[in-house]
Amino acid sequence: MSTTTSTKSTTWRTVDIVVAAVLAVAFGVVFWAWNQLYAAVSPAFTGLPPLQGLMYGIWLLPGVLGAMIIRKPGAALFTELVAAIVSALLGNQWGLTVIWYGLLQGGASELVFLLRGYRRWTLPTALLAGAAAGVAAAVLDIVYYYPDWSTAWMTTYGVLVALSAAVVAGVGAWLLVRALAPTGVLAPFRSGSEQAAV
Repeated sequence: MSTTTSTKSTTWRTVDIVVAAVLAVAFGVVFWAWNQLYAAVSPAFTGLPPLQGLMYGIWLLPGVLGAMIIRKPGAALFTELVAAIVSALLGNQWGLTVIWYGLLQGGASELVFLLRGYRRWTLPTALLAGAAAGVAAAVLDIVYYYPDWSTAWMTTYGVLVALSAAVVAGVGAWLLVRALAPTGVLAPFRSGSEQAAV
């Protein structure tokens, strides 16, 4: 299958908005549940706090997935930001700060798709988009919550968050699109007829 697609139109259709919103709301609920799990297992990381970065990827999945499905400028930013807003409205341990996270994480993923010209919907692009969101998240965490960590811990945390994001958000989004395309649910999108190749 083709690894490059032309962007026939950058204008969002109603179906693009609806699907992006549904994805975002669904992931906002997933975020809420994942927040509870994260809080429950956090004590396990007391000995080596940077290891908690391995749990990060799920929070970065909607941005990459939204872009891989909709294939329009702004999809990564929209889905990640709206998911964060839903998570904030449902309540979480970080309050409204998660909206700022959603904006920057979605923006980081969006930047990768922009640099690829919104034409390359391959596994490497998804990996880069996930990793970029992970780097943005790690930097925010270090600034907000871990400024007193050693350089080694900060670096380890950043690498683990980026790795988790690349695998869960990047590979995860790519696999989900490939799994959904044959079912017909992605029929309104080019992602439904063109399965991204490696």
